[in-house]
Amino acid sequence: MKKNKEKVVIISLLVLLLVLTVGISYAAFSYSGLGTKLNTITTGSISMTYSETDNVISLDKALPTTDKTGKTLEDYFEFTVSSNISGDTNINYEISAKAEPNNTFSGENVKLYLTRVTDNGEEEVMAPEIYNEEENANSFTGRPANEMSLYTSSMSASESNTYRLRMYVTEEYNPQGDGGNLTFSVKVNVYGKDRVADEVSDVLLANIPEENQYDDGVDTFITGENPNNYIWYSGKLWRAVSINNDAKTTKLVTQWNISTITYNPINQTNFEGSFMQDWLNDTTVDGFLGNLRDYEYFIVTDAEWDATLDATDLESITRPNGTTAVTAPVGLLNMYEYQSSNNGRTDGYLNNGLWWWTLTPYSSSYVRGVSYDGSEYSNYPSYARGVRPSINLKSSVRIVDGDGTENNPYRLEGDNDTDLLGTLLNTRYSGEYIRFGNDENDLYRIVSHENGSGTKIVSVVPLKNSGSYIESTFGSNTSYSSTNTIGTFLNGEYLTSYVDSTYSNMIEDSTIWYLGTVGSGTSYKLAKYVDTNMSSTTTSTTNAKVGLLRMGELMAGQFDRYNNNTYYWILTPYSSSIVRSVTYNGIENIGSPSYAFGVRPSINLKSNVQIINGDGTLNSPFEIQLES
Repeated sequence: MKKNKEKVVIISLLVLLLVLTVGISYAAFSYSGLGTKLNTITTGSISMTYSETDNVISLDKALPTTDKTGKTLEDYFEFTVSSNISGDTNINYEISAKAEPNNTFSGENVKLYLTRVTDNGEEEVMAPEIYNEEENANSFTGRPANEMSLYTSSMSASESNTYRLRMYVTEEYNPQGDGGNLTFSVKVNVYGKDRVADEVSDVLLANIPEENQYDDGVDTFITGENPNNYIWYSGKLWRAVSINNDAKTTKLVTQWNISTITYNPINQTNFEGSFMQDWLNDTTVDGFLGNLRDYEYFIVTDAEWDATLDATDLESITRPNGTTAVTAPVGLLNMYEYQSSNNGRTDGYLNNGLWWWTLTPYSSSYVRGVSYDGSEYSNYPSYARGVRPSINLKSSVRIVDGDGTENNPYRLEGDNDTDLLGTLLNTRYSGEYIRFGNDENDLYRIVSHENGSGTKIVSVVPLKNSGSYIESTFGSNTSYSSTNTIGTFLNGEYLTSYVDSTYSNMIEDSTIWYLGTVGSGTSYKLAKYVDTNMSSTTTSTTNAKVGLLRMGELMAGQFDRYNNNTYYWILTPYSSSIVRSVTYNGIENIGSPSYAFGVRPSINLKSNVQIINGDGTLNSPFEIQLES
């Protein structure tokens, strides 16, 4: 065996670092004394260093506590994870916890909290989370099944990170009558393997249990209520739906509704040539495909989408005969694919608690979709419903990180940027998360780069005050401006009370907001353009520093399930007396401007805004500042 091959084998060794036992019992919260001698355990290419103790952290008579208090506890276990490799090899590593077998207290009442030590203090890497064990192993780090994953990351040569682990009893627990002297202990482990890029189809088929796979002879579908089939690509969270048995391509669909639009004019149920196909495959700044990262590298651009009419019952799983195939890079799922995700039942992972279109006609008048409860609905194509784009990843696309869970989705080679310090925000992708604003209203997402040099962003959810959604009437008419009711709030109180000067200085002083009317059964394009050929933009505009999204814009959907959200206004009039809004379950609503709905501010950031931290995911949003 060649020398360099030997190095790879050594690096690939599974690293199990059994570090410490962390304990909870009912007494005063105190650690056993920390020693001063440094212990180091090294295996393969990664090591963990920690101060010597008796290997037990005791929380005697620990009382239930809030997250706010638990996150600031002065008693914690501090340890350092370091790599010991050379060359360009990267190591995937994972910190985990495993409950001891002799515990007398339930992990359901215990929270763990993990931070990384930085020059400025501590950075949260895992929010307080109830102890829970992953059913599946992580082949990318070597973590076995049935351990709690605390944090997954990667490192290269000569890198070192210091972490602090805190553990406490949840505030909901009532200790009365439990007898006291109960204990809960975990062992802290770190696993590491060299980063190996494997093809998406191979990773999914190897890591999804066989009972969650259904092979119909053409495609192998992933099934079940919540399998680990999450993938993060181009600023959006996706679910892997199926793998083609011959081509080894992987079909994905977005987890949430990216926007809400009209499918087609009334009684036109065709997907080919529809408003829907236009929106999905529009390569301009206004369309979905035009905002996907390097799509020609990642996705099959001549994919076939089966839009055959199908009026069979929901639980009658029959593959359509393929008489109506449409070729396009981006499509929607058909009803057969939805049903195959959970054997025709409504409680599978593709039920996201929202209303959304499929591309399956029910008749010459109706198009089929999925309701908030997972059941099937058929509606006129002139109605506006949620859009969940679907793509086919090429067989050559590889996974380089993640374990397929919602909090740690698979990451694709070529879309897994880790060092973005100093990168301009206007080079990033629609859907990526940003820290912007204050307190509970500090999370935003990139919409597009509509003005060319800047970055349009929108709040993730409507604005809140002490946890409750703020509601506002639109105004006295359907025309948005900086002086109508909602515009006055956004360009006044919002800029002073919700966004301080640090952030408001990043906002362009004036943006053009398009106010075109989109009536029943007409194209989303009319919200911005005079016609569907997009020959020129509408003359119905206004200028303001802060505005709202319009119908058909990216991120004008819902990214939550069931009743966890609220209606919110968009800019687009339906008529001279009615304005459009988006409901909590993902469909578009029309109503009087005198109604009161939620407010999702949208703004354009300046071209010199740069990234100083984060990777753009929900767990690590970009932190930004003006370029000096």
